[in-house]
Amino acid sequence: MGVWKRARLHPDCHVVVESAFYSAPHRLIGERLWTRATAGEVVIYHDDERIATHRRVAPGGRSTDPAHYPPHKVAILLATPACCRGKAATIGPAAAELVGRLLDDRPLDRLRSVQAVLRLAEKHGERRLDRACRRALCFEDLRYSTVKRILVNGLESEPVSEFLSPAVPRPPSAYAFARCHRVRDLLSTWRYGPWT
Repeated sequence: MGVWKRARLHPDCHVVVESAFYSAPHRLIGERLWTRATAGEVVIYHDDERIATHRRVAPGGRSTDPAHYPPHKVAILLATPACCRGKAATIGPAAAELVGRLLDDRPLDRLRSVQAVLRLAEKHGERRLDRACRRALCFEDLRYSTVKRILVNGLESEPVSEFLSPAVPRPPSAYAFARCHRVRDLLSTWRYGPWT
């Protein structure tokens, strides 16, 4: 026996059937579809046409067919940390190091930022991106916004040797907490008065 139910296809390309999620083609997002659930499978219909068949999963589980997603979403879903490391290695050694360092610490939290850095190669070219990553590494600033700003301002080819000299401190570390010290001084003056 199968249990029939109407379910709306949500923006994430899934319908909910008995607290589990099953994918259907993205072109039908927002449509109300028919689902038929048996002990072993869930079948999804649109206008009497079978559009998806899934094996039954436990409540809270997901059954997803990547073909149901739009092409740009599939690229994002398949961009695992290992894929990002491989792509960065093809760009150059500096890009590989920057991506590797980002993914070594909280890889799932930083995956979107890594993907954004790698997409900069489409607009600016792989060679320029690798140079920008090298410059960002010299300043120990691995953020996407920094790499993008280097590329937009054309700074990737500027020399950084003066910042690598041990006699000259790097600007980010020299001024990173200047504002914090100034705020602390102002607060102590306000709290205790200038006479202390």
